Amino acid sequence: MKQTGGLLILAINMKSTFSTAWQSSSQPRKQRKFSANAPLHLKHKFLSANLSKELRKKYGKRSLPIRKGDEALVMRGSFRKKKAKVSVVDLKRTRLALESIQRAKKDGTKVNVWFHPSALQIQVLALDDKKRIEALGRGKTSTDSKSNSGDKKNASDKSTGK
Repeated sequence: MKQTGGLLILAINMKSTFSTAWQSSSQPRKQRKFSANAPLHLKHKFLSANLSKELRKKYGKRSLPIRKGDEALVMRGSFRKKKAKVSVVDLKRTRLALESIQRAKKDGTKVNVWFHPSALQIQVLALDDKKRIEALGRGKTSTDSKSNSGDKKNASDKSTGK
């Protein structure tokens, strides 16, 4: 505490650097601080968007980090129901720009409209990266393989008379 001319000033020492030891907090200021100070390799995970129902069924995952080249559908806002390819990903601001969606400024120039990934749904995945294909394979097994294996067991039971 410092006292300056009758005013009492409290100096609170908060860590300005990012801490991986931080678990969670219900305080909005700490939530904002965590996401603002996070390193870029973790901010990549904050760019996760929902998968379409077909992709969800195929890969057994609900969401994935969105990348340049993915095709996304806008779910919220004035550009709702528009589908376009992701052209720019801004990790620092956690925002994405889509190819054909732009706004005209007063002087006539076109500027990108930035979207938060929570307002988008991935329709088509860009599968040119081997590590991404690997990530799709690990984790949950797809629901199709479970249902097929169950059908095979039932078919073999019927053939043997069980």
